[in-house]
Amino acid sequence: MMADTLPRVAGKLTPNAPLAPLVWFKSGGTAEWLFEPRDAADLQQFLRDLDPAVPVMALGLGSNLIVRDGGVPGVVVRLGKAFAKVTLSADLTLDCGGGSSGILVSSTARDNGIAGLEFLRSIPGTVGGFVRMNGGAYGGEVKDVLTECDVVLRGGTMQTVSNTLLNYTYRHSNLPQGAIVVAARFKGRAGNSDDIQAEMDRISASREASQPLRSKTGGSTFKNPDGHKAWQLVDDAGCRGLTVGGAQVSEKHCNFLLNLGEATSADIEALGEEVRRRVRDRSGIELEWEIQRVGKT
Repeated sequence: MMADTLPRVAGKLTPNAPLAPLVWFKSGGTAEWLFEPRDAADLQQFLRDLDPAVPVMALGLGSNLIVRDGGVPGVVVRLGKAFAKVTLSADLTLDCGGGSSGILVSSTARDNGIAGLEFLRSIPGTVGGFVRMNGGAYGGEVKDVLTECDVVLRGGTMQTVSNTLLNYTYRHSNLPQGAIVVAARFKGRAGNSDDIQAEMDRISASREASQPLRSKTGGSTFKNPDGHKAWQLVDDAGCRGLTVGGAQVSEKHCNFLLNLGEATSADIEALGEEVRRRVRDRSGIELEWEIQRVGKT
């Protein structure tokens, strides 16, 4: 895809952009094109004028993602600073840009005396990602606090979608493929800022104690099957500490995979598949990936 076949943009368009620095695993290939739109209008116009056959993928903080070593064809859209603002929009409701982090959302909620959004502190990612995935942790899920979101569809039109239309289930929404979440409204309940901070501190300490946060990881690897904890199934199958190439199952939390330094994305994905095989052989349970795997091998 040559530059002159792409629509003009106000933001930044980079060919053959390395994606490894942008994802938590620090592995994987390049994006054929990386687009960082100046604002929602720039994104809309670009998608409207882009050949409909060109694949488009949104990238947030790259926490829950394996970018395969062959890279990602088409256009990867990354929402930058223009999409990372959080403001009080109505009573107990925050208007959050799709590129805002969970930490920014929960801190702004605290500053405005809004309780119920503390769990977002612990989700490594951006609003766009956890609205799509129904992100959750520590007793809260996005479906409990989202009122509506603004999405730009692959054809460039903007739509506001209410919570009920997303049909949220565990780690899933029915947002259409290629739709990019550019903003979302979250509503909490009245609370005391000190109590909210205390709950955020508790969540933070709990994560620190139980998860390998200082490592190159992708966060939670597999979904919890009904009635089971994924980490327990992985542990019971003897996979704690298991390695493939430069990738390892974390000894601290078995539902986390680590890049020990030089792992390829192929190593990481192969390790995940080996874990799935061993769990299936031992328990008959088919673990489902929670981490998204994109691009070409």
